[in-house]
This record gives sequence, C-alpha cells and structure tokens, in this order.
Amino acid sequence: MRYAGGGGLTAKGRQRREAVRWEAAGLFAEGIRPPEVARRLRVSRKSACQWQRSWQEGGTEALASGGPLGKRCKLSPRCQEKLAQYLDQGPAAHGWTEDQVWTGTRVARLIGRKFHVSYSVSGATRLMRRLGFTPQVPVRRAAERDEQAIATWKEATWAEVKAPGRTAGAGSASRTRQGSPAGRRGDAPGAGEASPRS
Repeated sequence: MRYAGGGGLTAKGRQRREAVRWEAAGLFAEGIRPPEVARRLRVSRKSACQWQRSWQEGGTEALASGGPLGKRCKLSPRCQEKLAQYLDQGPAAHGWTEDQVWTGTRVARLIGRKFHVSYSVSGATRLMRRLGFTPQVPVRRAAERDEQAIATWKEATWAEVKAPGRTAGAGSASRTRQGSPAGRRGDAPGAGEASPRS
C-alpha cells in the first residue's frame, strides 16, 4: 500500500492510515523487523523503515496522524459561506451581464473585490468545487453573428453546395484493388494489359 504525501484523505482515511502505523508500532515492540512488518501489513519496506525510526525516536505517539496536509484556505469559513451566497446570486448581480456563467477567472476577481484576497484561477476553481459549484466555459461567438442569415444559408445555399454522396453500385470493398481483371469489360482501361501468371 503506497500513501500519497497529502493525499486528499478524509478524516476516516487518515484514521485508517494511523491505525496501520500503530499496528506497526505494536509489531516493532515485539521485536519484529521492518521487512516482516511491511509484508504483514502490506506496506512498502521504505514506509516500515521510516515508521520504525519514528517509533524509536518518539514512541507510538510519533506515528499519530498530523492532520490534513496542504495549504489552508485563504478564506475563513464565514467568508466561504458569504462567497457561496455571492455565487448563488449569479454573475449578473456582480457585473457580468453578457452571460450567466461562473468561470474560474470571474470567481478569482470576485474574491479579490469582495474579500481583498488574491486567488489564482485554478485556486478559485478548486474553491468553487469545494463549495459545490462547477466552473463553466462561456460560449465564444462572434459579436456580428446573425442567426437568421445562418438559418437561411443552411436551408437555401447548403442544399445546393452539398456534394451528392457516392452512388451505390457494383464495386469492390477494397480501396486498393478495385476489382479483378477478369470482371472488367473488354473496352475498360487496362482490360487487355494484364495476363495471367503461369
């Protein structure tokens, strides 16, 4: 079993990991060496060796979970609740009237305006997801786009321009070998040139 450094573990996952380390501490106390501990607990030898060193230096308490790893959120829980309320109001309530889409860029700007905290686009996107929102990508369309002209073109012009499909007829399924020389008409190109091999 290989553990990631910070890993996005839940509290329950951290407790399970800690229980494995404490079990290893019990085995070390019985005099069992790290390779055997690794085999019994199905962990890497490296982990077992590191746990033994920690256990020798600080006892079982040295193997206790240190809590969640990773950077702490720049916004307090109260500010996160307030941000969720702002996101519920929609982009138009905060000045983005062209469409009703929350992008990572917009949320980062909103956080800067309302809380005076700098967030990267990826950080704002992660925060949105933690709050239960998903970022969206706005549809890119030309400002001069004329839907009526497009519909007219599709109905009138496209029908004329569209090339007709290949007609169904006798032929070969092979792209490289169109048909056998024996099946060619006598006046077809290359009809008399091929002679059977002997």
